[in-house]
Amino acid sequence: MHKHVALNGDDLAMDSAFIKKLLKGESSEYFPGLRGKRGVLFSNTTLAQFIEDEFRHDNFELTKSYGRSIRTLSSGEQKKALLEFLMEKKPGFIILDNPFDALDVASVKQLKARLETIANKMAVIQVFKRKSDLLPFIKHAMRVDNGEVVFDDGIKKYLEKYEPETEHHFSLEIPRPLHHDQMSYKELIKLNGVSVHYHERQILNSINWTIKAGEFWQLKGPNGSGKTTILTMINGDNPKAFGQNIELFGRRKGTGESVWEIKKRIGYFTPSMMELFKRRHTAEQMVISGFHDSIGLYHRPSEIQKHVANEWLKVLGLADKGSRAFVDLSQVHRRMVLIARAMIKHPPLLILDEPSTGLDDKSAALLSTLINKIADESQTAILYVSHRTEPDLKPQFVFQLKPGVNGSVGEVVS
Repeated sequence: MHKHVALNGDDLAMDSAFIKKLLKGESSEYFPGLRGKRGVLFSNTTLAQFIEDEFRHDNFELTKSYGRSIRTLSSGEQKKALLEFLMEKKPGFIILDNPFDALDVASVKQLKARLETIANKMAVIQVFKRKSDLLPFIKHAMRVDNGEVVFDDGIKKYLEKYEPETEHHFSLEIPRPLHHDQMSYKELIKLNGVSVHYHERQILNSINWTIKAGEFWQLKGPNGSGKTTILTMINGDNPKAFGQNIELFGRRKGTGESVWEIKKRIGYFTPSMMELFKRRHTAEQMVISGFHDSIGLYHRPSEIQKHVANEWLKVLGLADKGSRAFVDLSQVHRRMVLIARAMIKHPPLLILDEPSTGLDDKSAALLSTLINKIADESQTAILYVSHRTEPDLKPQFVFQLKPGVNGSVGEVVS
C-alpha cells in the first residue's frame, strides 16, 4: 500500500533543493519507499515552462492533440493535458502542487477521481495551501521550513497545530497618481454580440458586457467557458477580436490602434508572471518598473518615481524590504509588489487573473484585503478572474459565463 503525504510549508517552492531532491528519489530519510524512483511534478511551474518553451521555440508538444496554443486553453484543459503528458512518462510517484487552483467545481471533481485512480498505482505527495483542497485518501502530513522537516505526523494533528489567523488591515491610503488620465470615455470595455469559434467549437455566443470606469468586477465561469478568450481579446493578444464589435477605451477595435496602445491602459497581474522576473532587482526597483512597463528596471528612476514606489511599499507594509531582492520575498509579498507595480500609474483597468493561485488561506485573505482597498481608493476599474470564492473579496458585480451547446452566454449576477 502506497504512503500518500500532504506536504506544506511557508513558501515551499517547487524549485527548492528539498523538492528537487525528492523528485530524484533521494529523500530516503522521510520517503524511504521512494528511494531510487523518479517522480514528476504536476504544477503551474511545470506549465509555465511549457508555455515559455512554446513561445520561444514553437514547441507544441504538450498540446499537439488540441491543435491550439497552450495559452488559449482554459486552466482545466491545461491541467488535463499536463497530467496525461506526465502519466505517459510512467513515473514512480507524483508530486501535486496545489492541483485544484484555478479549477471549477466540476473540474475539481473530475481531477479528484483521476488522482484517486493514480493513488492506487503510485505514491501521491500533495503540496497544499488550502485546507479545503486536501485529498481524502491522504492521512499523513509533513511541514518543511527552510528546507528542514519540522513536522511529520497525522493530517489531523497538523491541522490542529497550524490553524492560520486571517484578519488583515492596511492603515495607509494608496498613493495618488503622478498624472491624471483625462479620459473622454466612461466605458472602458464594451463587448457587443461577441461570438468566437475555434475550429468546429463555438466558445462564446453573443456576449454583451460593459465595464465602466471605477467598477469592480469578478469574471466567473467553469473551465472552458471562455474566460481566457475574453481576457486575451481585451488585452490585444487574440486575433479573434478583429472583426468583432468590441470597443476598448473609447475606440472601436480594429480602427488602427496598436496592441501597445491598449496595453498601456491596462495594469495586469497573474501569478505566472513571477517566472519572468529572474534577476535580482530589488522590491523598490520592481515597483518603479511599472512606470516603464518593463520586466525589471533598466532606466535611472527620478526622485519622484522612487518616492511614489516607496509610498506603495509603506502601504503594503513592506517599507523595510524595499532594498531586498524581489526573488527573495515571500510568495504573497511578491504578488503584492507586482500588483503595486501594475497600479503605480493608476491605469484605467487592472486585470487580476487568478491572483490567489497557490496561496494559503491566510495569504489569500491578505491579498483580497489589498484588492478591496485599491477598489475603494482609486478610479481604476478592476477585473478579477478566479474560480474560488474568496470570502474576503468584495466585488461590486459578477459576470457569469454559462456554457451551452452553441457556446457560452453571459449574464450579470448578484
